[in-house]
Amino acid sequence: MPRSNNDKPPLFYVADGTWPEVTLALDAPLSAHCGLLLARDLRRTMRSRGLSLRGLAEVACVAHSTVARVVNGDVLPDIGTLTRLEDALDHQLWPGPSAVRSAAVSIPRTVAR
Repeated sequence: MPRSNNDKPPLFYVADGTWPEVTLALDAPLSAHCGLLLARDLRRTMRSRGLSLRGLAEVACVAHSTVARVVNGDVLPDIGTLTRLEDALDHQLWPGPSAVRSAAVSIPRTVAR
């Protein structure tokens, strides 16, 4: 399925740093900021609960490669995957529009691609 507005995966918009501690390009769309916030929160939540990619994948009934691709910024999860991950973690991962807009303004951004 094509991404809205043909946005590329979040990782595509990295201008500097190593995912997920990165600086996004000036032209990074809101979806890239959303993916970055989601990946950071997912990674932090997994670590705090001692869950591996495979462990979370098993509990959430999704492929471990899908969890890895979300954490690594290679994809944005579809709504079904996001729902299963949130349910398995009993934690909201989707940052919501105000957090994404705020991040787009406050996250340091550098060179545009």
